[in-house]
Amino acid sequence: MQTFACPNCGADVTFRSPALPARICDYCRTMIVRSGDALTMAGKAAVLPFDVSPIMIGTRGRFEGAAFDVIGRVRWGWTDGSWNEWLLLFGDGTHAWLGEAMGHYMLLREWPLAKVESQLIRRLAAGDRIAVGTSADVEGRQLTIVDARNATCIAAEGELPFTAPKDWTIYSVDLRGADGSAASLQRDGQEANLYVGRYVTLAELAPVGLRRIEGWQVPAYGA
Repeated sequence: MQTFACPNCGADVTFRSPALPARICDYCRTMIVRSGDALTMAGKAAVLPFDVSPIMIGTRGRFEGAAFDVIGRVRWGWTDGSWNEWLLLFGDGTHAWLGEAMGHYMLLREWPLAKVESQLIRRLAAGDRIAVGTSADVEGRQLTIVDARNATCIAAEGELPFTAPKDWTIYSVDLRGADGSAASLQRDGQEANLYVGRYVTLAELAPVGLRRIEGWQVPAYGA
């Protein structure tokens, strides 16, 4: 963990992981990129609009016995709605994403595309658009495309593995298996990233430090 002065406003900005080069200042919303001890500014992040997610930066939890902290978020939008992707930092220094949409959650880790044998994933990564409902074996999981759309970054906060400027547009494809397994491919121009994992429930993650929302009672485990 290292703390620096924001190059724009001078406030403290803390980087908890050396593997995560991007950080948004909590005070002035400047997007900061770190290289060693050098900080550069990469524009301003938009202010996050209100939403009703119970998760927030600082929420803690456990997944398959490993503790994590929520340290970042990207909020994506499309014509009919939006969803959150929360960045989780584990005690061993690895990170994962917790996708949150309409009360459903999937926990995913990045999977090297170079190791993927699935022709479906290779075609998606190369730029093909494949119809929702198409199924294929993906790394030993029988998955079906359940959603495919263009999405635009609305805003971001906290620490991230990349900069997330407002209006950044990607093509996002979600896949799901009958056993709850999941994958997501995101493509930005010629670059694509694959994430693999499974659907989870909020209770399964045993989160602590959930956000209080008017009209919603925080579960006993989340206080």
